[in-house]
Amino acid sequence: MPKSDSSDVIVVGGGHNPLVCAAYLAEAGLSVTVLEGRAVLGGNTVTEELTLPGWQHDSCSTAHVVLQSNPLIRDDELGLVSRYGLQYIVTDPAVVFPLAGGDLLKVHPDLDKTAAEFARFSQADADALITMIDQWNSGQRTAHAHLSAGLPLPDTPWSHSYEELRRRSAWDVIDSTFSHPVPRQVMAWMAFATIQPPERPGTGALPAAIMAGRLAYGWTTPVGGSGVLPNALSAHITDHGGTVHTSAWVRSYTVEEGRCVGVRTADGREFRATRAVVAGSHLRELGGMLETPSRVAHEAARCWRPGIPLFAVHFALRADARYRSAAGPFTSAAGGLGTPHGLLRQVAGIRQGRLETDDPWLLIMSSTAVDPRRAPGGTFKFLTAAPMLRDGRPWSESDASAYAHVLLNLARRHIDGIDDADILAIRPESPTSLAAHNLSNVGGSCHGGEFALDDGTFIPGWTDYRTDVPGLYLTGSTSHPGGSVSGRPGRNTARTVLADLGVPTTMSSP
Repeated sequence: MPKSDSSDVIVVGGGHNPLVCAAYLAEAGLSVTVLEGRAVLGGNTVTEELTLPGWQHDSCSTAHVVLQSNPLIRDDELGLVSRYGLQYIVTDPAVVFPLAGGDLLKVHPDLDKTAAEFARFSQADADALITMIDQWNSGQRTAHAHLSAGLPLPDTPWSHSYEELRRRSAWDVIDSTFSHPVPRQVMAWMAFATIQPPERPGTGALPAAIMAGRLAYGWTTPVGGSGVLPNALSAHITDHGGTVHTSAWVRSYTVEEGRCVGVRTADGREFRATRAVVAGSHLRELGGMLETPSRVAHEAARCWRPGIPLFAVHFALRADARYRSAAGPFTSAAGGLGTPHGLLRQVAGIRQGRLETDDPWLLIMSSTAVDPRRAPGGTFKFLTAAPMLRDGRPWSESDASAYAHVLLNLARRHIDGIDDADILAIRPESPTSLAAHNLSNVGGSCHGGEFALDDGTFIPGWTDYRTDVPGLYLTGSTSHPGGSVSGRPGRNTARTVLADLGVPTTMSSP
């Protein structure tokens, strides 16, 4: 008979959000068991040797900008920085944008310096940027923090201003605020960083929110790679009496007398929870894993959509790539290519199964530019959006290689050090292979997808952390506020569980 292990709480999933939730619960004195199906912790915050031995690549997430405003890091609530060695580099510049004629626009972690970059093209747009960020910092930011924390917005003028902004589309905000093509390009590129359609109503806060994050924290790079975050969280959990299991794929949730009391793994092990079970399982799959029907799980699965699929390319380089500029070669942790026209066409093309080859939104990353210990040469990465199917079929390796070289040729117009002789290895990741690499990347989306509600609105994460099955809670990238490395779904769920259990918490403000 398989051994049955018991603890106060079982947390399913070893992505950063389930681990954040588990760490807060352990900090509060509960005994916690974490079960991760893969052999490595982290979900989409994993650092792996994807190309060559010694080259440490971030499989999905690279920057942890959004996480910096979470009290988890902002106030170091769990001591991940002070006690567990988590380190971040605030880069300057945050992002660079190669322009025609060899020019290079730099977004700095400084509003005045970045406004001066905009002023090279339009003083009016520089002033508009300052006004936008001032309005954000004067109260809209606080409203956004409340929303991200799953808390109701207070009845204040800045909450009303935020709601009015959020109801608009990102593109409407950019189009009505900035006039010169270059600032419009920078703001549209920024607004797409969380991979949401820029013309969709409900995305209007993204231009201010994402730009404000870069102005505050640069391209925040975790020293040692994205995987240091789950490793620090795991160390915290075990130090507080918890247990973290890998290679423990949860097959089903045990329900007895109407209450969720545990889980069973694919290898036959049974784990029991005396107080709560937290499901980091993908909400599309959760209903089929429960031993009793759940209205919440059924409704979430019915509304869930994959969102925009992603395409990535990892390179091992002899040395760091260098952007061309009038002042000479320049290295940067992040760069951006793509005009608003190309981005809008690219997003529309994804719905139609069409690949953008002329002017795609392209995020270019070089972690070794700021963290050289990551590889004996340079790490280099592309990220863009692409349809899940090519001509109605999954991507083949040859399809992925061909598109990787399309992107490479676009980047070579502005970047040195990425010629064939400079590249030691290439690993393309199409939406098909991303979904295979991590089974949580359903539909090729690393951001958890989205939910299409009956009223026609879309939300990036399911807004309730409780389910209709007593004892069962939700977290992960399919929970509010959705994907990205924010830690918010994990912290929000932990706060909900602790409140329901009547366990005191020292969590600070949103």
